Amino acid sequence: MIHVCFCFHDKTGRYSKFTGTTMLSLFENTSADVTVHILHDNTLTQDNRDKFIYLAGQYNQRVKFYNVEDLCANELAEFKRLIPDLRNSWVTVGGFFKFLILKVVPTETEKIIYLDSDIVVNLDIKELWQIRLGEYPLAAVPEALNGVDPYRTFPIVIEGRVKPEDYFNSGVMLLNLNIFRREELTLLKGMKFVAANPQYHFFDQDVLNYCFSTAALKLPIKFNLLVRDLRARPGVRVERKIYHYAAASIRLERDDIFNRLWLSYFMKTPWFDEEAIGRLYAGFRQVHVGLKQSLVNLSAILSGRTRAFFAAPKDLDGLRQFFSIRDDEKIIPADGQDAFQKLLDTMRKARGKRVFFIMVPYFPVQILTEAGFLPGKDFVNGLEFLFDVQGGSLNSYELIKAM
Repeated sequence: MIHVCFCFHDKTGRYSKFTGTTMLSLFENTSADVTVHILHDNTLTQDNRDKFIYLAGQYNQRVKFYNVEDLCANELAEFKRLIPDLRNSWVTVGGFFKFLILKVVPTETEKIIYLDSDIVVNLDIKELWQIRLGEYPLAAVPEALNGVDPYRTFPIVIEGRVKPEDYFNSGVMLLNLNIFRREELTLLKGMKFVAANPQYHFFDQDVLNYCFSTAALKLPIKFNLLVRDLRARPGVRVERKIYHYAAASIRLERDDIFNRLWLSYFMKTPWFDEEAIGRLYAGFRQVHVGLKQSLVNLSAILSGRTRAFFAAPKDLDGLRQFFSIRDDEKIIPADGQDAFQKLLDTMRKARGKRVFFIMVPYFPVQILTEAGFLPGKDFVNGLEFLFDVQGGSLNSYELIKAM
């Protein structure tokens, strides 16, 4: 029997579909007997619980539920006390449920595979299960294997607490529960350390690395391949691997092979139904209404003023066509080290006369606000008015979340 664990907090009731999609991909690619252990809190609805049971039954597999809000109330209260920043973080309290696996999963279970819910298991999970842990507490894939530079990405590495080559991604782990159960105090120490260092904002992953980075067995990259780093590679194709859609990498656009892979599994789950389609349509309507309102607001902002654009040189031809840029409208190329200074100088000279369209992704807005310029008055995020064909991007992950 293979044991697999998921942990999540489902505030909106819409997150369970991601776990369900990962479960289905797991079942589709193995003939082994699997027991899925789901650690959840009171946010798991009866409807979603029934769908998990139905999904497991369709593949003659097992699923068990553990309401940690009931079973581990004291531990959860301590987690929230130690790390109050969770309330304002992109990481939910569900990320810390993995520290409760050792408490709720039956003691006869000696090892377990932990999986995040933004994953497609596109291989037989037996490959991972059959790896011998010996005296290793866990096995995981180092971030560096995915082309991530830990020394530039993770503060706990930058400050020398964990070596770059040892820092691992906690989205896929093979856990040695016999050892983990003996390390409860170590984990608590790690949580207290991260709590005392709020700059370590990868929370549960930083805790695990602080505790076990030098003791973890390094897995091959095939067991946790980050999708966001694959898309830019020429000739990439889907293979028998575990794909991790971290950082909201799941999209609706079907011209991407990894979007199609996730959608091909999701569409087989009980979460893909007429209600999901209805919510998707409602999401598109909301985007449409939001764009119309943005255009109305822009008309008021532009009253009596001309436009100016801050954009990369490679995008200028497309922007001239899309925005019908006139000869009397200013363009500041976002090119070279002095580009920001040129923008500031131009904005100071044109204060009150022009509205500046910022057409650069991830633009550091604080540069303008610290200089006294106001968003929505002196400048706007011009990317909001673009669609994919003009070089912008519709965040379809938000639509998937709402389904």
